Amino acid sequence: MNESQFAKEKAKARKLRQSQWWQAKIAEGVCHYCGGNFPPADLTMDHIVPIARGGKSNKGNLVPSCKNCNNNKKYYTPAEIILRDQMNKDVRF
Repeated sequence: MNESQFAKEKAKARKLRQSQWWQAKIAEGVCHYCGGNFPPADLTMDHIVPIARGGKSNKGNLVPSCKNCNNNKKYYTPAEIILRDQMNKDVRF
């Protein structure tokens, strides 16, 4: 993904962050990954498939995440997270 596409996806995410759809998602207060309950201000917007890995900023790829889960996920895809956790080491594809 080139810098122009990356910037475009980041801009879409910023716009979606202001939408009623996103406000309703974080109002539920649930982290997509750990299922924990958090105040809306403590939830971040996470791309399931990271932009850097070709993910898009659309409703199907954006989920609320607590800061801890978001930091642990980093740039991994969900499949890589499963492998990383099972193998107890970093996995890169």
